[in-house]
Amino acid sequence: MNKFKIVPLSKAYAQKIRLKMQDDFGHKLTEKVATGAGPCRISLKPFNKGVDTRILLTHSPFEVDNAYNQPGPVFINGADVEEYADVYRFPPEIKADKKSFPLSLIGYNDEQQMAFTQLVGDADVDELIGEIFEQHADVKYLHARNAQACCFICRIERPG
Repeated sequence: MNKFKIVPLSKAYAQKIRLKMQDDFGHKLTEKVATGAGPCRISLKPFNKGVDTRILLTHSPFEVDNAYNQPGPVFINGADVEEYADVYRFPPEIKADKKSFPLSLIGYNDEQQMAFTQLVGDADVDELIGEIFEQHADVKYLHARNAQACCFICRIERPG
């Protein structure tokens, strides 16, 4: 049985951003060669520094405006990429690189209010996500964030 589902930013959303070169906050965007690992919020793969191009934009991962919206910087690949498809496990390249991608998990309830937070540290993120959903009935979904930069990586939903 699947314990969670990873939800990356959508390919359709990325196409809209690339076409307009403007984010939902009205910021004009540019495409530059990657100087850091990222990751891309569509493919959930790290960027190849000095090779891939990426677009920096402001994104809020919430549906309703509230105090927890936390709009912030995210990168998407400048090229058309496929959405992360192995949605029943945390992206292995992010999971394996704890130095580049230190993780925190933040849980939200039905009203988009913060209900839980935890640093992943040395824990297995796949196991930890399952435990959080089992032990915290009030957590409707989680956000994975970079624990140092605080930027949004992906949404994690309860299965089914």
